[in-house]
Amino acid sequence: MGQVEWAYGLAKDLLATVLPRRWAHTQGVAERAESLAPIFGADTDALIAASLLHDIGYAPDLVDTGMHQLDGARHLRDVAGAEGRLCRLVAYHSCADNEARQRDLFDVLAAEFDTERPDLARALTYCDMTTDPDGRHLDVRDRLAEIHLRYGRDHVVSRSITAATPCIVSSVRVVEAALERARR
Repeated sequence: MGQVEWAYGLAKDLLATVLPRRWAHTQGVAERAESLAPIFGADTDALIAASLLHDIGYAPDLVDTGMHQLDGARHLRDVAGAEGRLCRLVAYHSCADNEARQRDLFDVLAAEFDTERPDLARALTYCDMTTDPDGRHLDVRDRLAEIHLRYGRDHVVSRSITAATPCIVSSVRVVEAALERARR
């Protein structure tokens, strides 16, 4: 079984029944990752696998710290035996270091997981932050507004997204520019 098939099965088992909307989002994020094949070539499978796994930390059985990036990465490392690159991408996806700071977990995150290649990290952020909760493509600014609306301005996730907005928007714009160059 390949990495993408394995990741799909794991994510589906953890999300499809208990969090069907999160599963729809996850599938949409993976579709966005597939669209980046002209940029990432052989690394596309790792990006798709990380896209499928990026939100498993929301699964009720995995919640420990409340920071889904860290909880998901820990499960991948400690239970699923995933390769380090997948764990790192999940741990830091969508500029998660900002949420770690908001939750006073940055030292924990940094001690447990190194960061991943910046181009892959930006690509996962692009995929996540241009996909709505139902798996549809949308503009990054609309996605950011949707997150604030869903959580409320004072929630830790909204505060984290506010702090991460420059990182998120920059990541999306860099990937969009690379896609445009690849299409020429």
